[in-house]
Amino acid sequence: MSLARNRLGASPVLFFLLSAAAPLTVVAGVVTAGYASTANTALPAGFVLVGIVLAVFMVGYLAMSKAVPNAGAFYAYVAVGIGRVPAVGVAWTAMVSYFAVQMAAYGAIGAAAGPLIHLATGWNLPWWVIALACWAGVGLLGVRRIDLSGKVLALLGAAEICVVLVFDVANLLPASHPGHDIEIAASFNPAGLLTASGGAVLVLAVLAFAGVEQGPVYGEEARTGSVPRATYLAVGLIIAVYAISSWAMTVPAGPARTLQLAAEQGPELLFTNAAANLSTAWATAGRVLFATSLFAAMLSFHNTTARYVFALGRERVLPAVFGRASRRTFAPKAGSLAQSTIAFMIIAVYAAAGWDPLTKLFYLAGTGGAFGILVLLTVTSAAVVAFFADPAHRQLAGVWTKLIAPTVACAALAAMTVLALTHFASVLGVSDDSALRWAIPTGLAAIGLAGCGWGLYLRAARPGAYRVIGRGTAAVLPTPILPEVSS
Repeated sequence: MSLARNRLGASPVLFFLLSAAAPLTVVAGVVTAGYASTANTALPAGFVLVGIVLAVFMVGYLAMSKAVPNAGAFYAYVAVGIGRVPAVGVAWTAMVSYFAVQMAAYGAIGAAAGPLIHLATGWNLPWWVIALACWAGVGLLGVRRIDLSGKVLALLGAAEICVVLVFDVANLLPASHPGHDIEIAASFNPAGLLTASGGAVLVLAVLAFAGVEQGPVYGEEARTGSVPRATYLAVGLIIAVYAISSWAMTVPAGPARTLQLAAEQGPELLFTNAAANLSTAWATAGRVLFATSLFAAMLSFHNTTARYVFALGRERVLPAVFGRASRRTFAPKAGSLAQSTIAFMIIAVYAAAGWDPLTKLFYLAGTGGAFGILVLLTVTSAAVVAFFADPAHRQLAGVWTKLIAPTVACAALAAMTVLALTHFASVLGVSDDSALRWAIPTGLAAIGLAGCGWGLYLRAARPGAYRVIGRGTAAVLPTPILPEVSS
């Protein structure tokens, strides 16, 4: 059984992508962390450069999604472009990376929502109570119709974008920066990216875009043409929001002073500016939407991971139970429930151990997952080149789509991956001799190699399953339907 057909238009897909990218979370959290950790004012220029690279990557990537529709996008494209064994390694990496970003949001939700709940009720709730409340909501929506999640994300995403733009306009008004002119050169001069900290700036910019590539994951459920329209629009909107917002944040105090304030205040800098330039009510509204932004990111990455699990179960790379869809909602129910179970266990372990959810879950899992996505983008761009180089596929696209764009994207993404490894200590905020500096990249590499090992096992022991890797709905193995036992 396949996922629901023609259920998503361009708008729901767009908000899935925007929610995964989490603009308000990035502006409040990643931008301030970037200014604080790199002391480089060229972050807006970094967003523009990285956004252009991703837009070029999307040319071949979306052409590939049309030729090879599959809910396990990276996995399927590598299977048909490079080979089945590395495809399984990519699938393992994708599942872990997307799930890690989801768990990062659970780690941050307590810090975002806790003060708001205390202000409204006087209750001091532990972070894990808030995380479990969000976990229940994500788990429920994850097994319902995908268009229901789309409506929730559309509501949250529209409010999130609107409040970010209002904050930007307020930062740019003359009253916000009395006594000094607006500075543009320091933020958008590409020369700032050539400094010692420029590599770390680019890495942070890449990590901020994580999630914008998820459109093809919903290709089996989307109407014709919806995924490309939504993806290009999402990339353009995110470039604009990130570049303008990160620059506007520097206007009230000036670029140099903003670096200091970011180090002192962290995410609160966005809301402090809002309170000064607008009102405390606007600042409170921003804090509320910061919390809902994290919930939206949880839901978006949950849905993406569930579809990867479904794609692998459908082709028997994972046990067949994961390839089952709900008879009533067509949701990948088994994969969704499995995720919810693991997420509950992780939250419970962190709560029992008393570990800091911000430093030991949000930052580590978010950085590790986003780095994994960067590696996946690089490998997939190589797979796009290889796929269209095959004589059987050359007629499917023009030279720009099948060769020039994916080759340029692959080279640029590979360079960014090297930069990420080189500056990983700076991104994590640890010393160069810290064990974490290599632990996360090494762990992701081990997961990918383990997946490749499983692919080799399938080739030797289960050739029937091995042959249909990456074929999606064209797989010859029957897919069971999961009986609906409750709504």
